[in-house]
Amino acid sequence: MPMIVIATTLLAAVLHAGWNALAKGAADKHLSMAGVILGHLPYAAIGLLFVPMPDLACWPYLIGSLVMHFGYQVFLLNAYRIGDLTQVYPVARGIAPMIVAAVSVTILGVTLGWMEVAAIALIATGLLSLGLVRGQAGTRNPKAAMLAAVTGFFIAGYSLIDGLGARVAGTAVGFYSWSAIGNALVFAVFLKMRHPGVIGRLWSEGRFVLIWGGLASYCAYALVVWGFMQAPIALVTALRETSIVFALFIGVFFMNERLDLMKIAATFATITGAILLRFAR
Repeated sequence: MPMIVIATTLLAAVLHAGWNALAKGAADKHLSMAGVILGHLPYAAIGLLFVPMPDLACWPYLIGSLVMHFGYQVFLLNAYRIGDLTQVYPVARGIAPMIVAAVSVTILGVTLGWMEVAAIALIATGLLSLGLVRGQAGTRNPKAAMLAAVTGFFIAGYSLIDGLGARVAGTAVGFYSWSAIGNALVFAVFLKMRHPGVIGRLWSEGRFVLIWGGLASYCAYALVVWGFMQAPIALVTALRETSIVFALFIGVFFMNERLDLMKIAATFATITGAILLRFAR
C-alpha cells in the first residue's frame, strides 16, 4: 500500500476511535449518536463546495450506502447500550475485514498476495478475540457480542458499496458528502418517530458531540473513502480497523474499562497485521 494511504487511514482510525468513545461514554446514547450523525451535515455541505458533482451513475450506490449506514448505526447504538467499548468495538470492526476480503476475492476478482491475506487475518483475529474477554463487571456479554457481530456485517456492506460507489462517482468527498447528508436526514426521521425530543435537545445538551464528534466522524470516513479509490478496499478496510488500538487506550485509561492479557495479545496481533500491510507488495 502507498505510504500516503497508510498514513491517512491511520489518521482516520484515530478519529474513528475518538467519536466511538464519545458515543459510548455519553449517558444518553441516542443523543450522542444523533450528535455525531447530524453533525455531518455542515461539514458535508462545505465539502461539496470544493469538489465536482458525482457522476449520476453512482446513485444506486448512494442508496445502498444509506441502507447500510443506517443499519450500522441502529445496531451499534443498541450494542453500546449494553456492552463495553472494548468489547463491542473490536467485534464489530473485526468481522468486517474478513467479509470485505472474501467478497473482494471471490466476487470482485481482486488478487491479494499471501502477505496481504496474512495481514488481514491477523488484524481480524486480533479484533475478534476481544469478543471473548469479560466485560466491565467481570462477566461475559453474549448479547452485546451478537449485536456487535451484526453491526460488523453492515460495516462490510457499506465499505464495499462506498468504495465501489466513490470510484464510479469519480470523487470520494463528493460521494461521501451526499451519502452523509442523506444518512443524516434518514436518521433524523428515525429519531422523530422512535425517540421524539432528542433532536430538540441536541444543541443545548449535545453541542460538544454535535460539533466535534460530527467533525471527527465526517473527516475519518472521508479519508477512508478516498483511500478506497487509491488501494484495494479490503486492505484499506483492514488497516482502518487498527483503530481498536486507540479505542482500547481510550477505554482503559479514560473510561475505566478492564485491561487483561487477552486484550494485550489481541492488540499485538492487530499491530503486527498493520505492519505486514506496510511491507506487502
